[in-house]
Amino acid sequence: MGAKMPVYLCNMNMKASVHHHKQKNISRWLQVLACMCTVSIVLCTATQAADGAQRRLVSKKAFHLSEATIVDIQNAILSKQTTATQIVEAYLKRIQAYNGICVNQPQGLLGPVTTIANAKQVNALATLNLRPATRKYWGFDDRKARSMTDVADTDPKLPDALESAAALDKQFAKTGKLVGPLHGVVISVKDQYDTADMRTTSGGDAPYANDRPPEDSTFVKRLRAAGAIILDKANLGEYAAGARSAFGGTFCNPYDTERSPGGSSGGSGSSVATNMVTCSIGEESGPSIRSPAKNNNIVGLSATQELVSRAGMIPASFMNDRVGPLCRTVEDAARVLDVIAGYDPRDELTAFSIGRAPTKSYASFTSGLSSAKPLAGMRIGVVREYMDKKLFTDADIESIDIIDRQLKVLSKLGATLVDPGAGGALFQSCLDKYDPHVNNSAFIKQFPQLFPVDANGKPTADHIPLLVDMYFDTAKFPQGPSIRDIGSAPTSGERRYMMERYLRTRGDANIKTVQDLIDKSNFFLGGGDNSGFMDKKKTLQDANKEKTLDIANRLQNRFALQQLGLQCMAELKVDALTYPTGNIPAPKLGAPNEPTKNGRASNAWTLLGANGFPAITVPAGFTSIVYDRVADASAEGGTRLVGPIKARLPVGIDFLGKPFDEPTLLKIAAAYEAATKHRTVPTGFGPIAGEP
Repeated sequence: MGAKMPVYLCNMNMKASVHHHKQKNISRWLQVLACMCTVSIVLCTATQAADGAQRRLVSKKAFHLSEATIVDIQNAILSKQTTATQIVEAYLKRIQAYNGICVNQPQGLLGPVTTIANAKQVNALATLNLRPATRKYWGFDDRKARSMTDVADTDPKLPDALESAAALDKQFAKTGKLVGPLHGVVISVKDQYDTADMRTTSGGDAPYANDRPPEDSTFVKRLRAAGAIILDKANLGEYAAGARSAFGGTFCNPYDTERSPGGSSGGSGSSVATNMVTCSIGEESGPSIRSPAKNNNIVGLSATQELVSRAGMIPASFMNDRVGPLCRTVEDAARVLDVIAGYDPRDELTAFSIGRAPTKSYASFTSGLSSAKPLAGMRIGVVREYMDKKLFTDADIESIDIIDRQLKVLSKLGATLVDPGAGGALFQSCLDKYDPHVNNSAFIKQFPQLFPVDANGKPTADHIPLLVDMYFDTAKFPQGPSIRDIGSAPTSGERRYMMERYLRTRGDANIKTVQDLIDKSNFFLGGGDNSGFMDKKKTLQDANKEKTLDIANRLQNRFALQQLGLQCMAELKVDALTYPTGNIPAPKLGAPNEPTKNGRASNAWTLLGANGFPAITVPAGFTSIVYDRVADASAEGGTRLVGPIKARLPVGIDFLGKPFDEPTLLKIAAAYEAATKHRTVPTGFGPIAGEP
């Protein structure tokens, strides 16, 4: 992995020694790790994200990189235990140790793969923000280069991570102040998002004429302005689905490297879980922030869609894409949200956020919770529809039981639980009354036996009287729709339209359309032994067949679900909802997907979250057993469950709130996190030799 840089220790009565190493072809001096052997009481500063104000704190704690929070990092910088450059170098050493290939791939990156038990690698990061000479010095191969199309990579306007860190150090030495609320914080960004200094292809092995987009996405600009250091692009499920990409390869779960870290932001999640970065930025169109948070035993915040700009991303959809942080603590996620939230004229949906920001920082809602009953006065609804073991399979049971036990924690913290009890349904009576008219045509189409139509879809009977009857007598509501499976909203042309709009904006000379991606890219081989990995070429081909844009059903369904959710929460007088992030623990890589069962998907619950409600995932404990899905041609659906299998895998709990009510979610999540402390470092990914 290349030569190791020396670390100098010092006595507390001596100045910290700093070793400078001048690398060939690099114009900047790189400082190496220096730390204090004995630490006295020091004055430190925690930066408030809302206004950048700095408060003096007293800290006796020595700095440790593993599990370091934003406050830990900034305290260490302010007390001169470390520098931004040394922080980046320390993370690079962890990347050297833990970011290797984690599967067998005898036919190369694009061929079939088999899993490796205890691989001690996760392949979470696809691209490193290092100039060529620096990257080679650190021992990283050419596949990790910032750009495949700019081999020289000498543009001074595009500093790499170490050069950016050196600039922060220079400014701090001059002023003694942090440059912003994320000064020295090291972040990975899902490869779905544009970064002007690093290649962006959404995991595709696509021959862009310039694999770097012309500018940063909006939130990346905001992160950099706040002092964050963008160290790498996280591996992702190609084009925002799954646990494998044609460019970056297969990525693995650090708690069991034979299992999925969650798609498609799994690389973001596992890079945080293994302490290769402080935080990461994920994207969620289904549960792609919260599922990796669950699988990687970290915190994932899927913010209100209109709160964070999506400008500058390779899209998965129009109405579902959401941007959010993945961190190891709720407070850190809040601090990142403080920086990236806000109106952006490049994303029209963020106009809804104007005037909706809290009067103080999001991070402030995660502190001051030291009382015995920090959630006193809060009412939290329990979505038992997601926890009814009779409706699902053996694979669901232990996760449900674990979350059931966590409800007692919320009660002890002072929250009033609005809980219909085991086998009950929180929303059903409300949904029975309002769904027929709020969902109207979508509801009617679900029940042709009640609302008959002819071959052209025209009513053959008067539908209105029955709809009126249902409003006044919910007993007439048909057996079927629940908050699990309220009905789908088919669209046409959404993905193709959004991707081609992105490609037109990017202006690449070689990749201009979805058809170009299909014709010119390399794809990994789907099917066969890897039936759990999607055929990404076919996904693009299917999207490219659609010739018109029609998302009216999606818009109507979104409005209906928001109306139902808000109305039911109002009637129940609840501030937030809670439920298992997902019932199914992390599956085996390449295994068949767990079939949908009574509205329960294989990854995580997402109906309300995908339609405008913010949600946050917090670690909630670990399984002792799992049931895995295997192929079996003789079984119904071609698969069957095997188990129980001994397995210690993370489980997540979700808290979901009303649009733009992130403050309430952050308060609940922080109080729960402090009371339970379920976050643990994955075995085999602890501190390395020489780590601060």
